[in-house]
Amino acid sequence: MDKQIFPYLFLIFLLCNCVQTEVEQSAHHPRHTAIAENILSFTGSPTEPRDRNMLMFSDQGAWFGYSMPKTIKSAGFSGPFLMTQENGVWSSPNLLQFQLTTNNGHKTIDWKSTLVAQKSYSSHLEQVFTNSVLGVWQQLVFLSGHTAIQRTVVTNKSKDPITLKANYAGELFDIGVTVSTEDNFLKLVSSKSDAVGYVQFLGEEMDISVENGNSYRSNTEYFILEPGTSKSFLVSQTFIFPEYSWKNEQEIISKVDFNALLNARQVEKESEITSLCSNRKENFKDSIYDQLLSKAHLTLQNNWRIPAGELKHQGLFPSYHYEWFHGFWSWDSWKHAVGLSLYNPELAKDQIRAMYDFQSENGFIVDCVYRDTTIEAHNYRDTKPPLSAWAVVKIMEKDSDTSFVKEMYPKLKKYHNWWFEERDHDQDGLCEYGSTDGTIIAAKWESGMDNAIRFDNSKILKNSENAFSLDQESVDLNAYLYAEKLYMATLAEVLGKNEETQTWKSDASILKEHIQKQFFDKEDGWFYDTNLKGDTFIKGAGSEGWIPLWAEAATKEQADAVIIKMMDPNKFNVKVPFQTMSADHPKFNPLKGYWRGPNWLDQAYFGIKGLRKYGFNKEADDVTVKLFHGAEGLLDKGSPIYENYHPLTGKGLNAPNFSWSAAHILMLLTSEK
Repeated sequence: MDKQIFPYLFLIFLLCNCVQTEVEQSAHHPRHTAIAENILSFTGSPTEPRDRNMLMFSDQGAWFGYSMPKTIKSAGFSGPFLMTQENGVWSSPNLLQFQLTTNNGHKTIDWKSTLVAQKSYSSHLEQVFTNSVLGVWQQLVFLSGHTAIQRTVVTNKSKDPITLKANYAGELFDIGVTVSTEDNFLKLVSSKSDAVGYVQFLGEEMDISVENGNSYRSNTEYFILEPGTSKSFLVSQTFIFPEYSWKNEQEIISKVDFNALLNARQVEKESEITSLCSNRKENFKDSIYDQLLSKAHLTLQNNWRIPAGELKHQGLFPSYHYEWFHGFWSWDSWKHAVGLSLYNPELAKDQIRAMYDFQSENGFIVDCVYRDTTIEAHNYRDTKPPLSAWAVVKIMEKDSDTSFVKEMYPKLKKYHNWWFEERDHDQDGLCEYGSTDGTIIAAKWESGMDNAIRFDNSKILKNSENAFSLDQESVDLNAYLYAEKLYMATLAEVLGKNEETQTWKSDASILKEHIQKQFFDKEDGWFYDTNLKGDTFIKGAGSEGWIPLWAEAATKEQADAVIIKMMDPNKFNVKVPFQTMSADHPKFNPLKGYWRGPNWLDQAYFGIKGLRKYGFNKEADDVTVKLFHGAEGLLDKGSPIYENYHPLTGKGLNAPNFSWSAAHILMLLTSEK
């Protein structure tokens, strides 16, 4: 018997007898990795390819993932869920259905009644089955962005030898994928993707048969399992794009040591989560916030994708769960990068590079990009608010290597200048949101706040060829640009560009004065967009009104006035505070208005950070706690992090597993400059 199996036998014994204390559990999982146990619920059995009624676990940037079966007919994990085609489809209910049969052909385990535990961690998935005769322990861990390894350990708990045969079987959904045999493995080829799948039964000679190109069966020879001994089975599942080498991946798989691999993943996750937990703000040291950090970390992990197709650098989806979010967005990317910088600066850098790979000659950054443009084309109709310099500075604060700053500075400068060249209709130094195609809808998208009430009566104006602006100057845009000038000054100073540093600071000072004079309504005590002349406010208090506080562009008196409204329980300090528009506005409608009332955690973060920048730290702490407790399921195990929340009821709205929500949770809980 393999001595490496002993730890798992011990855990099976503990599970079988329902005696798994915290001390015993921690012996198998590092402290912070253990905190992530079942922090998200991955339980679900897909009934059709586009079933989205469960969450999916993935790691290492893989374009596929798994769930834990709810309907249990055999051992194995649900899936895989393929993001390699059609913006996400299930390949199978369970591609690796594991069965054990005796030498008289009888099945040995009723899997449904013998399931003891299903557990998920940031490092892996695992489940245990047991009856009076056999114990079966399964674990699934990602080897790379191409391959997951599944181990099944079978233990004889009886006093007599048992003769067994191990069987694997699987049937594909009708998704254009066919299965065939090649050497001693299965090959899966899709008519809808250039990614190829491979299933290898490692260390075992298998008798494999394929039926109709959509199902297979395989089995080992009979083997004898002596009392108290175990036998393990390893299977690799690979989905790999043509720009990567299958031959190289095969070689890596052939050398895999499962225990070492699992330990490496646990150490990796422990290091990342520890770096987050050890950097928490003083008032958020309670263990419940460890859990929230773990949930946010795992949410980001599940949305991570390696380079493929049109995407030349790794990055994060907004949400793998929503089929139209299978790409990279610029605004989202800047926010993801700030969150990632807290524990994985290299991934944060690549998230930014992924968008700047598409920078146009004039400096423009595309709104969103995709792996496969036959599914959906890149959106060049608009860009998104300028926050990339903020992201680069935040990465620099965590990583002393200035080569990334040197790489990005000229690109950031080009993009910043683009705004004033292409989005300043009257050339007064204040910019507008707009579009490249002259449509109002794309101009609204460019704000990131698509249907906010401030754009209800907007019109589009032509600046030049492929450059259009709305007929209003937006306070949030110009506050972002003010902050960006200061961030650019910081980067220029690091690079020893002293003259440029002073220019950035001087230009920022001028813009700050414009923001204070034009956008602040003294009567209402709020910052609003204005018309191009700057003599008419576009009223309706929304979260754009506190962006000048985040940017530190407001005077102390202006900030005090805005904060009074922010802290008003009838306006913004509601159950889930700091939503996108005031709760007492007649157009407030969180259920039907994407940006007309829901709480988006990025906007809440900007508001809370604004409080801190003007000395309201107690209020910032109170609002943060209120937000976390008010947002449904945020502090509960199993519940996902949503795209946004109903500010009055706390109900999670729209896409679950939303990356920028997770990223801003990390920012809210950890210490930052």
